Amino acid sequence: MRFMLLAAAVLAAVPASAAVTFVGKIEVAGDATDLSNLGVGPNLNRLSFGSDMVYDSSRRLFYGISDRGPGGGTIDWAPRIEAFKVDTAANGAISNFRVVDTIAFKQANGQVYSGLNPSRLPGGAGMLGSALDSEGIVRLPNGNFLVADEYGPSVYETNNKGVFIRAFTQPANVLPLAGGSPDFANGRPTITSGRQDNRGYEGLTISGDGKTAWGILQDPLVNEGSNNDGRRSQNLRIVQFDVATGQSTGQFAYQLESIADINSRTTVDFTATNQGRSIGVSSITWIGGTSFLVIERDNRGQGPDNLITPNGDVGSKRVYLIDLAGATDVSGTSFAGSNSLPNGVTPVSKLLFLDVQAALLAAGETILPEKLEGLAIGPRLAGGGFSLLLATDNDFSVTQNGSNVQFDVCTDGGTAFTQVALGGVCPNGQALVPSRLYSFAVTGADVALFDASLLGVPEPASWAMLIAGFGLTGAAMRRRRATVAA
Repeated sequence: MRFMLLAAAVLAAVPASAAVTFVGKIEVAGDATDLSNLGVGPNLNRLSFGSDMVYDSSRRLFYGISDRGPGGGTIDWAPRIEAFKVDTAANGAISNFRVVDTIAFKQANGQVYSGLNPSRLPGGAGMLGSALDSEGIVRLPNGNFLVADEYGPSVYETNNKGVFIRAFTQPANVLPLAGGSPDFANGRPTITSGRQDNRGYEGLTISGDGKTAWGILQDPLVNEGSNNDGRRSQNLRIVQFDVATGQSTGQFAYQLESIADINSRTTVDFTATNQGRSIGVSSITWIGGTSFLVIERDNRGQGPDNLITPNGDVGSKRVYLIDLAGATDVSGTSFAGSNSLPNGVTPVSKLLFLDVQAALLAAGETILPEKLEGLAIGPRLAGGGFSLLLATDNDFSVTQNGSNVQFDVCTDGGTAFTQVALGGVCPNGQALVPSRLYSFAVTGADVALFDASLLGVPEPASWAMLIAGFGLTGAAMRRRRATVAA
């Protein structure tokens, strides 16, 4: 009875409204270096950590990953994990970014993986071999990592030193085929089924007990949608795995926001084939039960290539709350031939959790990044809330020409830019495109939507708020009515 009275009293004191508030950012210089000990130079130790990230509350440590490296798969870069820390103020503001460890992904034989396109490695386009394009990361309860690879798409388990242990078995429909043969290097029209080129698993997450994992494809399969062209479709797939066996146990349809809705917010419209190619998913994070946060974004904003060839105004940088409950298992269902889902198929429910673009613009952040890719649930905050961090992938501030010659891209922080030789000196007043961390404070009723295991052990003064939070779960879900994308 005393417990119930305490919970009721605290519940009455908690604001009924929820809030996700932008509280600050860190810019990490584009020429910052890591602790890889692989050598010195842009193609050896330049820092990039925003392709995905996860927070270990027990260690107060973030793990971020690079992707395949500078040059878009044309350079023999070693994909890696960057372990880093930031200081978090009581309101969620962040400062003092520092890398504390760099872990290169290694094959079972101890050799580092390569970011090279598989066609440039022994075995050619039909074999993954040592190729790795790391785009999603989680930390297992035993300290091992799961990493999602976009080339495959693949999911690998590594030990805590990044050394390969095993590969999960992928469902046949997501694997890229040219006719009936595997092709991990080429795009349409060479590949005729499976994931689109450079649109494999872009995010990875696990349940709190570590038993179930989910990988999310960046965009629809190459052969699905009207005209059997995934670029025209809204319907991509979330693939569920049993961690113990490494086997797929389900697939669920996720619907991207329609380009018609996005175009209503832009002055330069996306076209029909941008729907499932220029709009896509960057990250997925389990928050409890069957609920997740997903980053969805367009391909516009500040990035090395967009500075050189501006492609119009930004239309979408968003975080959605999704729920698998009630969604149809579409493991054996094709979406080919139509942009509508087949009769009887229910996609995951989806509602807007955070309009990142609107929040940043409201705070005076006029430079929006192209690749918002990492999301991590950060430390507990005073008053019972927690920080939510978003990270960018700056593509190493590198572009390349048609002959695969690389250049650094320097910017004044706006639209002015200069290309210089790789590793060269930027002109006065310009610098390489930075990586960015954005911090948001999550407070109020929405805190109760997140599993307590994700938030770490609260301070003693926060126990009462935590108790109240359990009671808020139902109310919060009722307030946030789930809507299905059209």
